Amino acid sequence: MELTLIFSVSIFALLFAVFLIRNVMKRDTGTEKMREISDAIKEGAEAFLRRQNKTIIYLAIIFAFLVYLLYIVQKPEIAVWAAVSFIFGALSSVASGYVGMWTSIRSNIRTASAARTSLNGALQTALRGGAVSGLFVVALSLLGVVGLFYIAKTIGGFEPEKIPFYIAGYGFGASFVALFAQLGGGIYTKAADVGADLVGKVEAGIPEDDPRNPAVIADLVGDNVGDCAGRGADLFESTAAENIGAMILATLLYKANPTIFGTNPEVLLGIILFPMVARAFGLISSIIGIMSVKTKETEDPMNALNRGYYITAILAMVGFGCAAYWTFGTGDIVLKAPNAWWHFFVSGIIGVITSVLFLWITQYYTEYKYKPVLGIAEACKTGPATTIIAGIAVGFECVALPAIVIAAAIISSYLLGVSSGMQNAGFFSTAVATMGMLGPAAYVLAMDTFGPITDNAGGIVEMSQQPEEIRKKTDRLDAVGNTTKALTKGYAVGSAALAAFLLFEAFIVELGEYGMKNFTGVDISKPEVFVGALMGGMLVFLFSSWAIKAVGNTAQTIIKNVREQFKNKPGILLGTEKPDYAQCVDIVAKQALREMVKPGLLVVLMPVVVGYLFKLLYKYGVTNVSGAEVVAGMLLVGTITGVIMALFLNNSGGAWDNAKKYIETGMLGGKGSDAHKAGVVGDTVGDPFKDTAGPSLHVLIKLLSTVTLVLAPLFI
Repeated sequence: MELTLIFSVSIFALLFAVFLIRNVMKRDTGTEKMREISDAIKEGAEAFLRRQNKTIIYLAIIFAFLVYLLYIVQKPEIAVWAAVSFIFGALSSVASGYVGMWTSIRSNIRTASAARTSLNGALQTALRGGAVSGLFVVALSLLGVVGLFYIAKTIGGFEPEKIPFYIAGYGFGASFVALFAQLGGGIYTKAADVGADLVGKVEAGIPEDDPRNPAVIADLVGDNVGDCAGRGADLFESTAAENIGAMILATLLYKANPTIFGTNPEVLLGIILFPMVARAFGLISSIIGIMSVKTKETEDPMNALNRGYYITAILAMVGFGCAAYWTFGTGDIVLKAPNAWWHFFVSGIIGVITSVLFLWITQYYTEYKYKPVLGIAEACKTGPATTIIAGIAVGFECVALPAIVIAAAIISSYLLGVSSGMQNAGFFSTAVATMGMLGPAAYVLAMDTFGPITDNAGGIVEMSQQPEEIRKKTDRLDAVGNTTKALTKGYAVGSAALAAFLLFEAFIVELGEYGMKNFTGVDISKPEVFVGALMGGMLVFLFSSWAIKAVGNTAQTIIKNVREQFKNKPGILLGTEKPDYAQCVDIVAKQALREMVKPGLLVVLMPVVVGYLFKLLYKYGVTNVSGAEVVAGMLLVGTITGVIMALFLNNSGGAWDNAKKYIETGMLGGKGSDAHKAGVVGDTVGDPFKDTAGPSLHVLIKLLSTVTLVLAPLFI
């Protein structure tokens, strides 16, 4: 019954995404000039993604083969399943990113055209275009995990409680692709943005999205390959990895409570699939929330998006109640553990509330309605140095409230599980809270993709020289889009933090399954474990350094090219000659793909090298601590450091960006003032923080978990 429900809802969500595509594609595409600009963006985005996906798929095939070889030596009975699930996860992640970008680059022109008649039409066009990505990502992750589970059960003949360990490679493959997609897209988008801003706005003194800027098309392309394709792959791997982690903890719950659950295989199946049933209800909630969004011409569009989100969140809570009662509130279970169903229901509510709190906190630190961003804007009056100091201070401050919220969510959901009357229910209850936080994921991803669609729409309106009143509408939507992108990053890192605890516990359970029965946690007082933990913390900083440096290196190539074009063709700035947009697009694409490989491989290989090295030292008697225990320490500290660093990078970057936008509204001297120039410098520093290193750390956190989860047998 549960499998039927999950399959039915997932397929319905995919069909509804197709309906939204058809709905958006029917809309007007504007003037010939608007279509010309949109086609250039579309051509550049698709060309980059083809190159990037080709590189990623080659790397994925190589790693799938390595996973197969490693398992053949250690666990030959599941070598094929590990490799196949890895490839399947990688391909699904590629598809998720591509669908999001494909729709985005076709929605931008229609949003721009809709703005010529009504704000509501433009808002709905952009949100429904973004919703295609959200629905596709969540539905495909459910279908992928449950589909593999069904195949392993019916064709492989495996016991249901063993299957989550066998298909853990699906999450690893998805995380592997997401890291490179987020890195490559993030490097591309921010290098193009930095190049366009520094040479165009600061040196040449021309407006943003001015058609005279040779890098402007590359900048608009970057919004799609970073924020659409990259974030789509990011949230896909989040949902896939966390679904599998929750299934593993569900098997632990079932095994620990034989007197409550008995030996009925249908009961076992229901408990394992409970997280996916709850997520299916979340999909339905997101569809209703998306279709409820509408605004008035005089209303702040953010209010309409917030209403849609709250509708989604409330319905997701109701869905969790239905799923919890269905699984734990009927039959013999409710007689033996009468409190269990509502304990898990409340844990799901805790997760949803956590997502709301993360959105509020992110909004406070990144919107120019509030004190932190206004403080940075004031600092811009005294120059770039004070702008940077103020932004870094806000970044450091902003990690406190999210850390407290995460701590409260983990502790409260854990204690709820403990008090349910079931053994090992505490850890499963934290998994349920994570599923709750991911309940509105499809709607949140729709809001995220809304950002680049409206950004592109504003660029198309500016470059096609539409009337000022249309530009004002797209500016309003663009400002909202910047906020929704920042909110989604906060949401992503919050879900990553909850998921990290879930996946860490799944790793501990897996070690027990493979023979380490007495291992229940990490003892940091052991020198070897401390070294592993130190390596985990160091990894986050080294990765962030390489990611930010990659943006700087790539931006330099763009800056040189734009300067050369201005020098060699003086008519560009006079408006008598046309810039070579394609040259900038090609240069940044090639450089970004080269730069993404080194930091990506660092994350994938480091836990493998550390774990295997200490395994050999243990094997030959040099140390009495296994490689698995050292990797557990690395995973624990790397995760905590990654969460804090991601919050700092995301929010400081978003705050700098919106401080600049506040000045551009006419405050503190407005565009062209010294304060504005300082704001542009702050925004430029923040760009690789919030759109490259920060989002990539979301993936790093979960990739560390999935790498160790999949390769755990090799470290024992």
